[in-house]
Amino acid sequence: MGINLSDIVHPEARTLEDFSGKVLAIDAFNTLYQFLAIIRQPDGTPLMDTRGRITSHLSGLIYRLSNFVAAGIRPVFVFDGEPPRLKARTIQARVEVKKRAEREWKEAVEIGDLATARTKAMQTSRLTGEMVDQSKRLLGLLGLPWIQAPSEGEAQASAMAREGSAYAAASQDYDALLFGSPRLVKNLAITGRRKLPRKEVYVDVQPEEIGLESTLGALGVTREQLVDMALLIGTDFNQGVKGIGPKKALNLIRKHGSLEPALAELEVDIESKDEVRKIFLEPRVLPDIRVEFRDPEPDGVRAMLCDEFAFSRDRIDQALAKFVDARGVQKQRSLDSWSG
Repeated sequence: MGINLSDIVHPEARTLEDFSGKVLAIDAFNTLYQFLAIIRQPDGTPLMDTRGRITSHLSGLIYRLSNFVAAGIRPVFVFDGEPPRLKARTIQARVEVKKRAEREWKEAVEIGDLATARTKAMQTSRLTGEMVDQSKRLLGLLGLPWIQAPSEGEAQASAMAREGSAYAAASQDYDALLFGSPRLVKNLAITGRRKLPRKEVYVDVQPEEIGLESTLGALGVTREQLVDMALLIGTDFNQGVKGIGPKKALNLIRKHGSLEPALAELEVDIESKDEVRKIFLEPRVLPDIRVEFRDPEPDGVRAMLCDEFAFSRDRIDQALAKFVDARGVQKQRSLDSWSG
């Protein structure tokens, strides 16, 4: 889930159109999990084809991305590679959460509590290797580039934003700020009217942008100090210090300047703290990424989604029209720029 800095970070509201013409490096696993969690039946069952194969991730890609490109956004999906060894504990904890949620989902369905069933079902999402391969295949057919990161996808997306091959990293997690992305865009995959868990209340979710430099300036810390704060709070790579949230961590780092004297005051230590720092400050990434957008292959998309997975041909044609139109606009802009 990454670190939660919502108590101390203040994003700026955006619309999809605000990112027109910009390349967004999207944390693929984070976004696909969003699709798998949200795109479900009322009782929490994910979308499936006639053979019982889950299609929520494919549905999210084709329909959500069609809105992205219609708004002029140029999305690049960045896929996770091998996780750092320190992430093993977090991964195992997530497995246990999913197992417990699956039991509670089934129990809620049996007693007819569909609201609870859907909430629990959203916590059971699993992204398989087959789903990842399907997603990469569909992106290729849509003419959209994807990058295979050597390790954390969010680190690679952040590196692309730093180097200028992308405008921002896009993710629901705040970790991109720790990885040094100059900008973080949130809520791309879940923009729209959303129901709050366990409540008959709907909210309008809109994209948000967070600037790294403005955030560091508002907090009065450096990026290195932000990473030290994260270690106190707890990350995917360490458990943090019990009872320390974002506000307490900020006060401690402001007071002491770095992690070690803050730990001395708390009379605790953090295992492998230097290794965790290195994950954020010197991540394993591919340098000098170049992204290339191609024309979509409508027949290939139809063959995959309609023939293989029984998607509605009319709905797919409507989505494909947005990709074809967007690609035409991009080409015309390129020609106008060249001739100018």
